[in-house]
Amino acid sequence: MRRRSLLLAAVPAGLVTLAGCGDGDSKSSKTSASPSASASPSSPPPPKIVDGPLPAITAGTKFGQKPTVAKGTGDPSKDLAVRTAIAGNGRTVAENDFIRANYLGQIWSSGKVFDNSYDRNPLVLQLAQGSIIDGWRYALTGKKIGSRVEIAVPPTWGYGPSGNEQAGIKGTDTLVFVIDLLDSYNAKSSAKGKEIPQTDAALPKVATNTDGNLPKVTLPKSAPPKKLVSNYVLEGDGDEVTKKQAILCQFQGLEWQGGKTFQKTYGSGRLSQFSVEQMEQVVKGLAQGVTGKKVGSRVLIVVPPDLGYGDNPPSGSGIKKGATLVFTVDILAAM
Repeated sequence: MRRRSLLLAAVPAGLVTLAGCGDGDSKSSKTSASPSASASPSSPPPPKIVDGPLPAITAGTKFGQKPTVAKGTGDPSKDLAVRTAIAGNGRTVAENDFIRANYLGQIWSSGKVFDNSYDRNPLVLQLAQGSIIDGWRYALTGKKIGSRVEIAVPPTWGYGPSGNEQAGIKGTDTLVFVIDLLDSYNAKSSAKGKEIPQTDAALPKVATNTDGNLPKVTLPKSAPPKKLVSNYVLEGDGDEVTKKQAILCQFQGLEWQGGKTFQKTYGSGRLSQFSVEQMEQVVKGLAQGVTGKKVGSRVLIVVPPDLGYGDNPPSGSGIKKGATLVFTVDILAAM
């Protein structure tokens, strides 16, 4: 089962999902101890950011390598300590962006590692208040993709006075993280794959713009196909999406008959995240259509009624009974 990181809050800010879908988290048999935000009615004031002290990275010192970090010596700073161990030259990360990152977290005083993603898969999360502990949000905003950042987070900007009992983190513990920033995404992100010829005149034609704006869909005048269609418009070079994953994406949904758009993220200032397994229970054809497709791709998916909403469209959606649905999905990341 996919292991859920405690870095994530229950409902990350700025996400939308399709009608009837949950918050995008697959069921998990195990929960790890990472910098998930604890639900709090208010956040502490912004920290003062200092450059140390920080324990040495003693092994795995290259970007992408699982690091070994020395135990902290002496007392940690009461402020947020941040050091760029390796400077990247990619995009600058902004608050409310989503990031894809590998990380290792340990307790300052004991050196105990309470979580790391290097042994699993990179984590995708949003640098937004309430979505992640404030230490990450303040430390990583303004850093460049390709950077390795080491931080020491006091309880005030970590788990607070309650700590995290499951992870063995006390309310007085300062936490040390090493974070490799792999990529970032925001509302202007789109697929960047190789353009694939759209030669079937009986299928919708999808624009190939990669500026984050809504790609135009030109619907044919012919009858819709009776079977599921899932075709690349732009083919990325990432890993193929599996049924056990969730995806971060831009998407739009239209009805074949009439071309009415019933939901979209493009131009909305938001991205969408959904679990493929959960989507199977909502729009089966959409889940099947993204499964096996490569991250970084734009995909045209045509969903016949028996794999869509059938005769039970969501109340208030405006979708007609028996509608064939047309989706364009930009698969930005999978986790």
